[in-house]
Amino acid sequence: MVTFFEASLDTISVHHVGNPLQDERYALSDAPLALKDEIIPRLLMQYFLSPFEKTNEVYHLMHPGDDLHLNEIYHYCTEIFGDNSKFHQMSEQIAKHLYSVSSHPKIKAGEIYVAYFNSVQLEGELLDAIGIFKSETKETFLKVYPQDNGFNVDYEENAININKLDKGCLIFNTQAEEGYKVTAIDQTNRNQEAVYWKDEFLKLKIRNDNFNQTNNTLSIYKNFVTEKLDDEFEMSKADKIDLLNRSMKYFKEKDTFELDEFTGEVLGNDQAIESFKNYKNQYEQEFETKIPDTFEISDNAVKKQARVYKSVLKLDRNFHIYIHGDKELIEKGFDEEKHMNYYKVYFKEEE
Repeated sequence: MVTFFEASLDTISVHHVGNPLQDERYALSDAPLALKDEIIPRLLMQYFLSPFEKTNEVYHLMHPGDDLHLNEIYHYCTEIFGDNSKFHQMSEQIAKHLYSVSSHPKIKAGEIYVAYFNSVQLEGELLDAIGIFKSETKETFLKVYPQDNGFNVDYEENAININKLDKGCLIFNTQAEEGYKVTAIDQTNRNQEAVYWKDEFLKLKIRNDNFNQTNNTLSIYKNFVTEKLDDEFEMSKADKIDLLNRSMKYFKEKDTFELDEFTGEVLGNDQAIESFKNYKNQYEQEFETKIPDTFEISDNAVKKQARVYKSVLKLDRNFHIYIHGDKELIEKGFDEEKHMNYYKVYFKEEE
């Protein structure tokens, strides 16, 4: 979704942000980083932008009070887009804001990079973008170089691997009245402490487009099958896998999602259909996200969800059965002599 073959790095400022709970401070640089050759900008572009080539979700900046100017990142970015001479001053404010929300004890200290890019492509449109990145993970690298008639080895400690960006976001100069278009990643913290990057620092809301409508519907349905159906029906794991496979088949074969058509073809039970619709409504109310009953299906979202839709039946530690087709070809039973469950599988030929 994000490409940067036409992009250029215009300006970059670097600061250091610690964790206030660990009695660490922040340190601000006096001026933007001096880019004296072509190699460093190219390496920085690879480090900062390459991870976004695989992202599909597009967000907007938001504020709970509906006043976008109360969102700190929105305010600072608007200042920069309006007057580029304020770039370094606003980068300092961004660093201070990140410091103020770094209040979880597991948040690591690190450098924050604020960069201004020209001509980054998002959804087919070339746009200027402000990038905010944080590096937390440092590594040791060996350097081998020729010396005299042989080679020597040296090392570099606390260095950065340009293939491993920890956290980042790109705020694109478009749709300002809606909170700009934003892409974001966090590849180091996936637990509770990760909330601060997207929720507290940036304050993001997911854009309600085809990708997210498809992604959310598949997620809701998966949770409904794996967690909710047991409350109302007696179902084997094989039956649940069959329901998941049928839903994935629907999304792969159809161009448009129709709620009544989907529930009729995939669930086919009036009580289960009503239960799923209620489950979907509860999600919409809890997350304040309305998912329409009809929308165009996003192939990228289907591919993403296909990776987490499990079709594997695990039996103790001895066997795994992959169920991809007709569940009528597998039967479950109980052996009285061995006092063990069993599955009987029917097939025509081995491959």
